[in-house]
Amino acid sequence: MKAESKSWQPPEFISHDQCIKDTEEVLGLPEIPIKSTEDIFRINVLDMDWDLGMVVHEPEDSSKIPVGADGKKAGFFLLHGGSSDFKGIERHAKLLASKFGFRVVAGTFPGRFYFPDPNRDWPDDTIHANGTVRTPIWKQGELIAPDQYDVVKDPSKRNRYGTRTLARAKPETNFWYRMAAWPAAFEEGMIEACRRHFPEKEFSVYGQGHSTGGPFICMLSQRIANMAGVCATEHSPFGYLCCERDKWGGDMGKISGYEKVEKKGKGRTDPFNELYIRTWRDLARYQGPEALGQEGPTALMRLPTIMEDILEAWEKAKNRPQFKAEYIVTHAITDALAEGARVSAARLKMNKEETEALVQRFVGYTRELSGPNVKPVPPFLFEISKDSRDHSAEVYNEVIIPGFRAMKPAPKIAITRFGAGVHSFWKAEKDLPAGIVPSVIKSWKEAVKGGYFVERA
Repeated sequence: MKAESKSWQPPEFISHDQCIKDTEEVLGLPEIPIKSTEDIFRINVLDMDWDLGMVVHEPEDSSKIPVGADGKKAGFFLLHGGSSDFKGIERHAKLLASKFGFRVVAGTFPGRFYFPDPNRDWPDDTIHANGTVRTPIWKQGELIAPDQYDVVKDPSKRNRYGTRTLARAKPETNFWYRMAAWPAAFEEGMIEACRRHFPEKEFSVYGQGHSTGGPFICMLSQRIANMAGVCATEHSPFGYLCCERDKWGGDMGKISGYEKVEKKGKGRTDPFNELYIRTWRDLARYQGPEALGQEGPTALMRLPTIMEDILEAWEKAKNRPQFKAEYIVTHAITDALAEGARVSAARLKMNKEETEALVQRFVGYTRELSGPNVKPVPPFLFEISKDSRDHSAEVYNEVIIPGFRAMKPAPKIAITRFGAGVHSFWKAEKDLPAGIVPSVIKSWKEAVKGGYFVERA
């Protein structure tokens, strides 16, 4: 008789009732006193200075930090989604620290940390009354002036996004050069953040990136030596698999009886110098499918109420960054990445060989590293919410799981579906005041402590 594995194995499905029980259990745990501190640091990448801001949540008593199944202290490195910053992941970051004792670094993408305000809230709206738009702050004291970009209205993806507003950087401006170089700053900045807070000999790091943050955690998983695993909840995969997902037919799959009929999409072609400016429309493109999944087509009968809720939610959401340049990595727009690399190489007067090396570095952000002396992709624990707009069981079965199994060597993978929750898995629902977060972080803790990330595939 085959011996039963002693390591924790993720369930295939966690019911709505179990999510309620997990919520009561986790929120009812005694509080571990924690401290939350900012870490703002500067790096120099491609001969440009970049300021990054992280927030670290950890027990006041460091002896409370748990040890994982590999014998090392356990820490989590979290990245937010495409609209946000460290505040977008604050709830589960603090719960990981205050309920289970983990050290947690809540990262912020380059350009998203609002240095001028101690509260770190962005002022006004993303599109200003005078027609100018909100732009990133990649370096303290350095602002992108309106004469460095053109504001463009793009109706080409109207069914999905509504009319999109873009800030298109003008050639040879500071904005142009920053937009060309930021992927390298992302790579080196996040590696530095983990180096500062998770010493390699002392800690194992477990990554999680919500949505847009996911492909960057995928990229970092092989570049951070002590990243031992990825807790991939509502977590987009490597960019080239996102691109395949788009070609397969987008994100939605089937939601409560709704089936996408069109299964042949086209990959994105965004240029490196376009910054997408988000608006209330981005809340609407999630609220529609979520209402469909939770209520069915009758949700359309209360469209005015839904729109009022969306506009009210935007008033609260607009103090987060709400701009996006990351599509070129997350959707493997390799032509745009290569062009950005060449712009940076030309600025630095690189020779042909140096330029090609930078191009390959940038293009390499979109897929796993392979070959000799390369760290393998670590184990992944995929988790998807019931009414996720962006993550369906179908697209995992058709694209993502086969993609990971084709890697050489193939990493250990598993997938858990939840009987509750939406893409923003912290969003409150009936009987679930913290969404499915308590259930999610309980599974992360059990995976780390129970040996899921230690046992080989």
